[in-house]
Amino acid sequence: DTYTWCLRIWFDVLTPKQVMFFKHSVELLKEKDHEILCTGRNYRECVKLSKLKKFELKIVGKYGGSSKYDKLRASSSRIFDLAKEIKEFEPDLCVSFSSPEAARVTFGLGIPHITFSDSPHAYAVQMLTIPLVNYLLCPWIIPYSAWKNLGISKNKIIRYHALDPVTWIRRETRNIDDAKLKRKYRVSKDNIILVRPEESKASYLIDKDSNVNNILDSIIENFNHTSDILVLCRYKDQIRLFKEKYGNKIKVLENVVDGLELISVADVFVGGGGTMTAESALLGKPTISISPIKFYVDDYLVETSLIQKTTNSKQIVKLLHRMQFDNKFKIDQKNRAQRILNKMEDPADKLMKIVDRFVAL
Repeated sequence: DTYTWCLRIWFDVLTPKQVMFFKHSVELLKEKDHEILCTGRNYRECVKLSKLKKFELKIVGKYGGSSKYDKLRASSSRIFDLAKEIKEFEPDLCVSFSSPEAARVTFGLGIPHITFSDSPHAYAVQMLTIPLVNYLLCPWIIPYSAWKNLGISKNKIIRYHALDPVTWIRRETRNIDDAKLKRKYRVSKDNIILVRPEESKASYLIDKDSNVNNILDSIIENFNHTSDILVLCRYKDQIRLFKEKYGNKIKVLENVVDGLELISVADVFVGGGGTMTAESALLGKPTISISPIKFYVDDYLVETSLIQKTTNSKQIVKLLHRMQFDNKFKIDQKNRAQRILNKMEDPADKLMKIVDRFVAL
């Protein structure tokens, strides 16, 4: 069903989560003959995952790292370069996941901008994005009041009954060959603990204390003999630090990998961030959140018993013992996740409806 006329739509894709989240929407829109431009920035995990997922990104600018000054410089320079690209492409619509650069460029060039976000806690990014967008799409668990101080009126907020990973979990889950995957990730022990450190360079975490080293020390001390401990880092310097500190006591994954595949190999997931923790929870894996901050998605996952949350190393050891060896707990977890997942809608469908609205204008 081709439209009588089609839109030119620009997606700005900045993180590995956004690669997974937007990939299917882009495919659906291309099937409807819309013309799509996807831009990204030079950010290790995002660039490598987009190649792995055969999701074509035009790289414009780079990630600013952890210093405020470097973030400002990288963002300003990226706005400058994007302005030229986008003026040439002349989109009818922009879709982003709270991209400050997309917000500034669309505002400057008068292009409607739809943004997604499940992170009102990422205050700096939201302040630079939310006041300038036409619509904000977010999970239903985030109250309207969470956005109130960010300069957007309630009638511009569209909520969906889902957590973001639903978009790709429904489409990407496939028959997983455990033996093959264990060879791929070079794991030999019966139990696998997967650890994902937090996004330490994000503006909302720069001044927060991380307990990830103490947590890893405890996990190694208690489980090294029975479990393979896999650590999936975010940054090159994180990889280097963990390798230097722990040597062969843990397996630090150096390549960017398919998160769903990796979670499916693990027995337990310990996550410092948001996306993989939600992925793991919705897949029914025993999951512990060690995030140093409080946010709505985590709160919801704790309330529904899909995850446990603590940063106390002793408590983590207790939880890991139970989660690894209690089969009834594992089965209950899987069933609970499946029930909750079945009731959720697909955020990509919401986006399609809004695009149709713009087509009809």
